[in-house]
Amino acid sequence: MGPLTGTKIIELAGIGPGPFCGMLLSDMGAEVIRVDRAGAPARRPTDVLTRGRKSIAVDLKSAAGREVVLKLCESSDALFEGFRPGVTERLGVGPEECMGRNGKTGLRPHDWLGSGRPDGSGLRSRY
Repeated sequence: MGPLTGTKIIELAGIGPGPFCGMLLSDMGAEVIRVDRAGAPARRPTDVLTRGRKSIAVDLKSAAGREVVLKLCESSDALFEGFRPGVTERLGVGPEECMGRNGKTGLRPHDWLGSGRPDGSGLRSRY
């Protein structure tokens, strides 16, 4: 139990602060579903940063893989990713596509850490 109990969050596995963010959200009670790349090495059971999450392996470069993520977005409260700016948009699972399915999208750790656009327009948090 925690302050985020009842909240469903999708994590697109990537680099940077994403795994740590997912761990903290899970620790606070959120249901975090981590979307790993298909073919990626299996998670090590001792990897603390992946604790408390469900995970699914998806090929985001395929139409079927994109549809899986967009279906998850339909019932989620937020989505976050740790890719470089523009990657989710190129893959077809960017904020506009996700919001088109649900009206909610959220946490973008890289934008929070300054890798967004210089004018600040890269931040698209609606959570």
